[in-house]
Amino acid sequence: MQPADLLLLKPMQRSVMDALAAAFTLHRADTAPDLDAFYREIGPRIRAMATGAQAPVDRALIERLPHLEIVASFGVGYDTIDVTAAAERGVVVTNTPDVLSDEVADLALGLLLATIREIPQADRYLRAGHWPTRTYPLTATLRGRHVGILGLGRIGRAIAHRLEGFGVTLSYHGRRRQEDVAYGFHPTLLEMAQAVDVLMIVAPGGPETNGIVNAEILQALGPEGIVVNVARGSLIDEPALIEALRSGTIHGAGLDVFATEPRVPEAFLGLDRVVLLPHVGSGSVHTREAMGRLVVDNLLSWFSGQGPLTPVPETPVGGHSAEAGR
Repeated sequence: MQPADLLLLKPMQRSVMDALAAAFTLHRADTAPDLDAFYREIGPRIRAMATGAQAPVDRALIERLPHLEIVASFGVGYDTIDVTAAAERGVVVTNTPDVLSDEVADLALGLLLATIREIPQADRYLRAGHWPTRTYPLTATLRGRHVGILGLGRIGRAIAHRLEGFGVTLSYHGRRRQEDVAYGFHPTLLEMAQAVDVLMIVAPGGPETNGIVNAEILQALGPEGIVVNVARGSLIDEPALIEALRSGTIHGAGLDVFATEPRVPEAFLGLDRVVLLPHVGSGSVHTREAMGRLVVDNLLSWFSGQGPLTPVPETPVGGHSAEAGR
């Protein structure tokens, strides 16, 4: 049987690309000299797509692939994929949940500690030779903090579990109360921001959450407030955050994601009480390999007639599979 034609939008790690090339007829958009000609030629043959957050899949692209059955996305967030357009066409979308939850939660805790205790700043202070003349200034602390988690999903719960060991008070805000946890629930983000002094952002991106952490929320956190974002940069009103940091409205911020990454607003670079990371939440060899395997396994499972392993809820699957659809 002829291998199914698969579209790869952007390069992935070598192990993933090797596995895809072994199982499918691989077509790489990133190496095409003329994308229009490329899609005219191979578009009607494509049955599967592998992609990541840095390569958006919009309605126009989906419409150019009339026989597309499945989009396998590398990452837990899939706000850059038009799942509405996919669902209308009966295209299944998969992501890579669970396998990255612990890694991102570890990074989130490290980013929180680095922000509060000013670890990068202290490192720079030592390297600049200042220690012999003056000890590093005292920092803020995690002791006695009340941490609010925006988005108590898989990663949010992993963060909360780790924070329990630090003896902090925990609350959360999300779409609904979760009866199986003992943390305090706040029906609105503003109410939670007024109650806590650390805001951990772990909610999905997309139109519903765009700019949800705005000037009003930052004001409610107060001058001891800390913001940590390991979700999507779009959740924060970045100009409002920059102003809040400049004015002392909040104490500090730790950011792993940005609204227009990899471009980072220049204003962040000149601020002292902000720790900036280049979207490395899941960026370990171990976890990226596991994510890549899940991308491949979703595709293999689909074309073996077993259905997708980790479909997103917006795209219907039921008993749907590549075999059933023939």
